[in-house]
Amino acid sequence: MAYKPLPNDLAEPKPATAHTQAAQEKVKASLDFSNTRSFADAQKGFIATLEPLTLKNADGRITFDLAQMGFLNAEAPATVNPSLWRQSQLNAQHNGLYEVVDGIYQVRSFDIANMTLIRANTGWIIIDPLTSTESSAAALALANEHLGERPVVAVLITHSHADHFAGVLGVVHPAQVSSGEVPLIAPEDFVNESLNENVLAGNAMNRRATYMYGNLLPASATGYVTTGLGAAVSMGSTGFIVPSDFIRKTGETRTIDGVEIEFQMTPGTEAPAEFVFYLPAFKALCMAEITSHHLHNVYTPRGAQVRDALEWASQINESIDLFGHRIDVQFASHHWPIWGQKDAVEYLEKQRDLYKYIHDQTLRLANKGYTKEEIAEQVHLPHSLGKEFYNRDYYGTVHHNCRAVYVKYLGFFDGNPATLYQLPPVEQANRYMDFMGGADAVVEKAAASFAAGDYRWVAEVLNHVVMSDPDHIAGRALLADTLEQLGYQSESAPWRNFYLCGALELRQGLPETKAFQASGGIAAGMPLENFFQTLAVRLLPSAVDELNVSILLNLTDAQDNYTIAIKHSVLNYFKNKNTRPDTTLKISSTDFKRLIMGLVDGPTLMSENKLEISGDLQVMLNFSQLFDQFPRRFPLVTPRS
Repeated sequence: MAYKPLPNDLAEPKPATAHTQAAQEKVKASLDFSNTRSFADAQKGFIATLEPLTLKNADGRITFDLAQMGFLNAEAPATVNPSLWRQSQLNAQHNGLYEVVDGIYQVRSFDIANMTLIRANTGWIIIDPLTSTESSAAALALANEHLGERPVVAVLITHSHADHFAGVLGVVHPAQVSSGEVPLIAPEDFVNESLNENVLAGNAMNRRATYMYGNLLPASATGYVTTGLGAAVSMGSTGFIVPSDFIRKTGETRTIDGVEIEFQMTPGTEAPAEFVFYLPAFKALCMAEITSHHLHNVYTPRGAQVRDALEWASQINESIDLFGHRIDVQFASHHWPIWGQKDAVEYLEKQRDLYKYIHDQTLRLANKGYTKEEIAEQVHLPHSLGKEFYNRDYYGTVHHNCRAVYVKYLGFFDGNPATLYQLPPVEQANRYMDFMGGADAVVEKAAASFAAGDYRWVAEVLNHVVMSDPDHIAGRALLADTLEQLGYQSESAPWRNFYLCGALELRQGLPETKAFQASGGIAAGMPLENFFQTLAVRLLPSAVDELNVSILLNLTDAQDNYTIAIKHSVLNYFKNKNTRPDTTLKISSTDFKRLIMGLVDGPTLMSENKLEISGDLQVMLNFSQLFDQFPRRFPLVTPRS
C-alpha cells in the first residue's frame, strides 16, 4: 500500500525527551563506566589499519565505511543509551590488524565479524572470511603488507552464518578448493544450514535485516551507531564454496601446514552447524560465536530458528572442561580476546551462566502459568552477571531471549483460547478503530500518553491506527516519534535499529525495491539440490493448479541427472530416476542456475551450444511464469497491499 512521506517538519529527527534523558541517566548510575578494561583489551596488540577505512567494490561503490563514525569521539548524547554508546566506541574505534599472540592475528571491524589468521609453516590459515569479498580481500592484504606476504593454505569456517563465510572468494578461488590445493573446513551440515537460512527464507530475513543492522539509517547520534555485534555489516559481493572437509564429532583433529587443531562440535547453539577449536601450540581457544562481549540472541530479530539456550550453556561448559585448564588466551569471531587463564575461564563461566539463567528462570515461570510476555517482564539478571559489560543487552536482550526460550519449549500459543485464532493485523486494526471511536480519538489519547513517557503503550495503540489508515498523518507522525524515543533508550543495537528504521519508514515511506534474487556468487557455489529447494519455495499455486509436468536435466558437468516434477501444486526433484519427461535439457548445472535466475536466456545458451532442448518446448517457454517474485523491501510498519 503506497503512502506519501510526511511533511518535512514532521519527518525530521527529534531530540531526546525529558523521559528519555531520565532513562539515560538511570543507566549511567547503574553501571561502572569507570571500568576501562574492555578498551585496553580491544586496543591490545594493534599493528595497523587503513586510513580512512572505506572499502569499495570494482565499480567504485562503497561497501564498508567507518570514516563516517567520527561522531563517536564524544561523550554519549541523550539520543543514545550510554551503555550502547560505549559498545559503539569499542566496535568502531578499534579497527584493523591485531596480534592475539605471536602467530595468531585478527582483522577486526572490517565487517561485522573478525577474520583470524594463523601463521602456519608456509602460509596463512584463515578463520571466517567475513561477509563480503571486498572486506576479506582487504583484510588479507593488510595482513600480508604488515606481516609478510604468505599464501592461504587453508580456510576454516566456524559456522553457518553469512558473516563468517560469504566473503570466501576474497581469500581463495573455488578451483583451489576443488583441486585440493587449499582445504576448506566446516562443521557437519554446514552446507544445508547455511543455504537454508540465507536462501530459503532469505528475502524475508534480508528485509528484516535491513532494520536489524540499520542499513538505511544515516550514521549519527540520532541514527546508526553500531550493530552491537560489530561496527557495521559489509554491503559488498558475496560467494559460496562447498567445503572439502567436514568436522563431524568432538575430539577430531587436523594438522594443517604444521599447525595442530582440536575441534569441539557445538551444533544447536548460536548456529545449527558450528564448531569451536583449540590450538595447542598457542594455548589458544577460539570460541567461534558462542561467546562474545554481549548477550547474544537466543532468537534473532531478523528471523531464524530459535536456538537452544540450555545446549548453548552446556557447550560453553564443555569447552571449559576440555580446554579451560590449557588456555592462555580465548578469542572469538567477534570482538576482542580475553588473556590469562583465570580471566578467560571466569569470562566463559559467566557467559555460560548467562544463558542458563535465562533458560532456567523462563521455564520456572512458565511452569507457574505465566505467558512469554509476562515472563519477559519478570526476569532480570542477578548483579553478578548483569554488572559485566560482556553480558549486557547489546545484541540479544534478556527480554526477547526469555520469550524465545518459551517458544522453544511451548510454541507461540499461550494456552488462552482467545489467542488461538486471532484476526490478522489490518482486520484487527479496523475493528479497534471502530471500538475506540476512530483514529482521531485514538491519536488524541495517545498524544497524552506520549507526553507522559508511556512509549511502549503509545507504540502499541498507534500501530492499530497506522495499520488501519497509513494516510493518517498525525497518527503516523506520532508513531514515528514514539519509535524514535524507544530507539534512543535501547541498550540493544538491533532494538535501536528496528525502532529507528521503523520511524524512518513511517516518515519517508518505503524505499525503492526490486525482486529478490540470491547473489550470483552464492548461487554459483550452491549445490543443485539446494537450488531446487529455492525453486520449490517460489512455486505459485495459482499458476500450477492441475499442472503435471516433468523436466529431465542431463547435466554436462556431473555424473548424475535430475528430474524436476511439478504435480499437486508442489515441485519435487529426483536424482537418477527413470522417467518419461515432457522435456529434456542438456545443460551444465551452472548454466541451468544462470538460466533460471534470468542471468542468461535460452536462445543465447543455444547459440553458444550450451543448451539442447528436446520434447515439449512449451514447458520451458512457460517455466518462468510458474514462480513467484519476492519484493526485497516489503512494508514492515504499514499494511501490506
